[in-house]
Amino acid sequence: MDQRDTIAFLSTPQAHGGQAVERVETHASMVFLAGTTAYKLKRAVRYDYLDFSTPERRKAMTEAELAINRRTAPSIYQRVVPVTHGPDGALTIDGSGVPIDWLLVMHRFDQEQLLDRRAARGALPLELMPALAEVVARMHATAAPCHGRGGAASLAWVIDGNARDFAERPSLDPALCRDLIARSRQLLAEQARLLDDRQTRDRVRRCHGDLHLRNIVLLDGVPTPFDAVEFNDDIACIDVLYDLAFLLMDLWRRSLFGHANAVLNSYVGETGDVEGLALLPLFLSCRAAVRAKTGATTAALEPNAARRADLEAAAANYLSLAVRLLDASPPRLIAVGGRSGSGKTVLARGLAPAIGDAPGALVVRSDEVRKRQAGVSPLVRLPQEAYGAAASDEAYAGLVDLAERAVAAGRSVIVDAVFGRSCERDRIECAAARAGVPFSGLWLDAPFEVCAARVEQRTGDASDANAAVVHAQALSDPASPKWIRLDASRRAEATRHAARAALGLTSP
Repeated sequence: MDQRDTIAFLSTPQAHGGQAVERVETHASMVFLAGTTAYKLKRAVRYDYLDFSTPERRKAMTEAELAINRRTAPSIYQRVVPVTHGPDGALTIDGSGVPIDWLLVMHRFDQEQLLDRRAARGALPLELMPALAEVVARMHATAAPCHGRGGAASLAWVIDGNARDFAERPSLDPALCRDLIARSRQLLAEQARLLDDRQTRDRVRRCHGDLHLRNIVLLDGVPTPFDAVEFNDDIACIDVLYDLAFLLMDLWRRSLFGHANAVLNSYVGETGDVEGLALLPLFLSCRAAVRAKTGATTAALEPNAARRADLEAAAANYLSLAVRLLDASPPRLIAVGGRSGSGKTVLARGLAPAIGDAPGALVVRSDEVRKRQAGVSPLVRLPQEAYGAAASDEAYAGLVDLAERAVAAGRSVIVDAVFGRSCERDRIECAAARAGVPFSGLWLDAPFEVCAARVEQRTGDASDANAAVVHAQALSDPASPKWIRLDASRRAEATRHAARAALGLTSP
């Protein structure tokens, strides 16, 4: 169907009561922004993964999009209306004439609050990432399981679709495409059993399906996903970590390494999904590859030569990223010890993005493990008895268990705890030995006064330590001869720089 007349009409102020119109385009749709309203029109296109080729199909998919996206963004998604053709030949939005196409009517939000735009202008705060991860984790937890979908067959469909589409896009390097597909298929074969096992354990759910920064907006301070996939169950009914991988990949390719790592760590903390971390390299790479092919497709539709060249360059960059994300590095286990207030958590989080495969190391923090073992959220204070010898032994056992499971999944780990007793340090060193991975211990030295002042200034933190706790730790502060001792009395940046040098780290 030729939509040129409809698009031309929707692009004019006359269609919107004289209000100025802004048009946003993708390979599958156009959004017309006018006043406080946004109208979304699906393109009359058909790909191997999407069919909007007839008005009837577009109506059904527009209605499905409304229903699906009201799960996470009910304040945005309003109703479906027709574009009608009157007896006089005039087009009207929701008129009394013959419907010729269909629009999704949405409440228009401030486009500057889209997370991709905030990221582009350096206004995406790192502190927002735990809240974003919690929103995604909650969305996944409440999504319906998809039985009979997902698993190795689902990812094979993605890779095969990428291979076919790459062959039709000469703007993408053919040799690089072939290398990517071959390596992806090899890794898929190695991980097929894990993928299928997750399918049986309800890790495959009706997810968002297109969860990158452009599809998340900050509404009243809350990260709000929108524009979830409605047009293909094979894209929407996926492994929850494959859904998350799009967001992680998008942050990583923007060099927001700390942001991506913070989302991963908060998500795993919320869900406990550790074993699935083995799939992240393949998931991240497939997400970048999908972005490469859809970008190349959009470029082919772009009539403006300069804009087309920019889109082709972006697609090529995604392709290169997809290849790099498959370059696995062996995991390592790092422990960060020292009294409360010495800066362990700040250092662990600062180091994590540069350690191991994208998006960096998993940070396992004793304070958070202890709270989850007690069945409370990390910010709930525990009574003193929760810090007795038996509870502490349980917490350290939990640390070791998480670390071993993550390392077994190929993920580097930083364990953040006081490690005040030699038995605790021995336990984590033995865990690394059992796993056959390199171990490094970092011991942070800082005077009692510095540590006490730091813990008293904390707000919104999982640690329950106060000055009295720091004093008790100082009375039995042990030596750690096998660990690398760092002066932690200085600014956090200085401690991080010294730790990076000691660990031989480079930038992500």
